[in-house]
Amino acid sequence: MPKINVLPKHIAELIAAGEVVERPASIVKEIMENAIDAGADKITLEIQRGGITYIRITDNGCGISREDVRKAFISHATSKIATEDDLNSILTLGFRGEALASIAAVSRVEMMTRATGDEMGTRYVIEGGEELLLDDAGCPEGTTLIVRDIFYNTPARMKFLKKDVTEANAVAGVVDRIALSHPEVSIRFIRDGKDALFTTGDGKLESAIHSVLGKDFARTLIPAEYELEGIRVSGFISRPFNARPNRSMQFFFLNNRFIKTRTGLVALEEAYKNQIMAGKFPACVLNIEANAQSVDVNVHPAKTEVRFANEKLIFNAVYYCAKSALDKGDSRVQANIQPKAQQFVQRQFMPQPVSGKQIKIYEQQLEKVSKDDFWQKTTADEYRQQPPKKEAPTQTVVRDESVFKVERDEPDLIPTQSPKEVKVEIREEIINIVPEVKVEEIKPEITLPEPNVADDSQVVTFEITEEKEEIPEAEPYRVIGEAFKTYILVEQGQKLLLIDKHAAHERMLFEKFRAAQDSIETQMLLVPVTVTLSKEEYSAVLENLDLLAKAGYGIEDFGNGMVILNECPTAVADGDLSSVVMELAGYLADNRRELIPEKLDWIYHSTACRAAIKAGDKTSAYELNIFVEKLLNNPDIRYCPHGRPVLIELTKHDIEKNFGRI
Repeated sequence: MPKINVLPKHIAELIAAGEVVERPASIVKEIMENAIDAGADKITLEIQRGGITYIRITDNGCGISREDVRKAFISHATSKIATEDDLNSILTLGFRGEALASIAAVSRVEMMTRATGDEMGTRYVIEGGEELLLDDAGCPEGTTLIVRDIFYNTPARMKFLKKDVTEANAVAGVVDRIALSHPEVSIRFIRDGKDALFTTGDGKLESAIHSVLGKDFARTLIPAEYELEGIRVSGFISRPFNARPNRSMQFFFLNNRFIKTRTGLVALEEAYKNQIMAGKFPACVLNIEANAQSVDVNVHPAKTEVRFANEKLIFNAVYYCAKSALDKGDSRVQANIQPKAQQFVQRQFMPQPVSGKQIKIYEQQLEKVSKDDFWQKTTADEYRQQPPKKEAPTQTVVRDESVFKVERDEPDLIPTQSPKEVKVEIREEIINIVPEVKVEEIKPEITLPEPNVADDSQVVTFEITEEKEEIPEAEPYRVIGEAFKTYILVEQGQKLLLIDKHAAHERMLFEKFRAAQDSIETQMLLVPVTVTLSKEEYSAVLENLDLLAKAGYGIEDFGNGMVILNECPTAVADGDLSSVVMELAGYLADNRRELIPEKLDWIYHSTACRAAIKAGDKTSAYELNIFVEKLLNNPDIRYCPHGRPVLIELTKHDIEKNFGRI
C-alpha cells in the first residue's frame, strides 16, 4: 500500500485544475480509476436511479491503511506523485488527489477498506465535507465506496441533472471505456438491480469488445498491430464495408487511458481513403503505447486530451497500423464463375462419378448437354457466312393508371414530348405491335351485396368517381433529354433549364413528409433490425422515441446500448436501415439543445435524401415528363433541404452572347 501524502502548495499549483463533479458519471470515473491504480482486477459497480441516489463501487485492490483514510479526503492528497519530476512521467490514471475531496463535499460518502496484511478494516463516514465516523469494521481486502444523494446540499446544481435514464447511460459510457481500456480487469455493472455488463477480465481485448459493444459489432472488426520507433499501436479496426455514418464508435487509448486525439482520428481516416464511401467513418478500438515522458496528460480537467512531443510520429504509427491491417485482414467476397454447361452438369449430377462405368455415363451426359451449345458446334467462319437475323426490339408493356406504355432500350439522350402526346403515341405503338390486343378504357368492376330489405326504396346506390390530381399548367416547355443521367434539360420559353433530378426529388419528398406529419406511410418489418449504438447515441434515442415515432420510425429499447427497429417509413424500407438509425442517433446525440421541430425537419430531410432517386439512375421519357411537369408547377421547390439549387436557368440571350451571335 503506497503512502498517501498531502502535496506541498508549490507542487499542487503545478497541477491543472481537476474536473468538477458535475454528474454521477464523473464520480464513477474517478473512483474506478483509483481502483485500477490500486491494483484491482475485479471491480463491481452498482447504481440506482442513474447514480443520483446510490453508487457503490467495490474492488479487490491494495486497500487503504487506517492512518491514511482521513488524508485521502483532503484536497491534493495522493500517493501517485511526490515531486515535480513525477508530473513528467505519469503512468497512473489518477494523480491530482482531488476526486475524493470533491465527491465528499457534495454527497454522503461511506468507505470501508482494509489494506493488504491488516487484520481489521476501517469504516469512514463523511457528509458534505464533514467527518461523522471513523471506526473498525470487518471487511475483505480492498475498498468499498458508497456515495448517496449527490448534490443534496447544493440544490442549484441538482437541477442541472438529467433524467435517470440519461444519467445511467452516461455512467454506462464511462464503464464501457474503462472496460475496453483494461481488458485484464473483470468489471460487473449492476443497474437498478439488473446486470448490465460483465467482462471476464481474461486480458483479451476481443473478449472485452464482445461484452461491451456486442457480438454484431465485434464481427465487423479485424485485428491491427504495428510498432514504429518505440510507438506501438494495437487493437481492432472495422472493415471498409462496415463503415458507420458517424465517429461515435472510434475509441483511442493512450497507455490504457481513454483520450480524444485529433491526430489519431485523421491518421485512421487517411488510411481508409478511397476505400469507404464519402460521409462514412471507420470504427476502431486502438491503444497507443508510448513513453510516458513523450506525452503530457496534465492539460485537461477530465484528462481526456493529451499533448504529444512528436505528433508526426503518432500519426505515422496509427496510419501504418490501420493500413497494414486493411491489406491483410480485409477479406472481400470472391466470385466463382464457371461455364454455363459445367454449372448445369455440376448442379444436376453432383457428386461427380468415381468408377469407370459412371465416368462413361457422365461423359455421355456432358456431351448431351453440350450438344446444343452454340460455341461447341459453330465456328467463327461458319457464323460469319450465316445471314444476319432480325431481332425484334426489346419491349415491356407496363400498365400505369389504366394507360399502357412501352419502354425500349433507349440512348442516354431522349427526345420527348408532353405527357399527353406520350400517352397517345404509346397507345398507337401497342396497336401496331400487338394488333390482336384492343386497348380499351379499363373500369373497375365492383359487385355490391344485395341489400337485405323488403322495400326497394331503401336500396342505397354508390357512384364511383376517379379522383385525379389537378396540376396547374406551367409555361409551355419541352423536355430535350437528360445529361449524364443526372441533369434534365428543359426548354421553356426563352430559357434553358438544367434540373438536378436527385435534388428536386429530395425536396419533393421532404415537402411530402412535412405535409403528412402524423400520417406518414410506414411499413412493419418482417425481421426487426437490431442496431448497436454508443451510449451517448443510445441515450439520445431513448429520450426521443416519441419524436422518432412521429417521423415514422418505431424503435424500442433492447438494452445494453442496442435498439430494435420494428417500423420505418415506406420510402426507406429498401435501404440500409441500420445505417439510417445510426445516422439519426448521431444527430440527436449532437444536437440536444435544438428545438424539436428542427430535429423533426432534419429526420424528414434525412429520410427524403435516402429515398430520392439517385444521380446515375436511368429514367424513362415518360417519367421525365411527369417529373418536370410536377416540378415546374410547384414554385416552392427551388432548393433541396441541403440548400443546393434544384435547377439552373440559362437564357437564350446568354447562350447567344457566348457564341458571339450578339
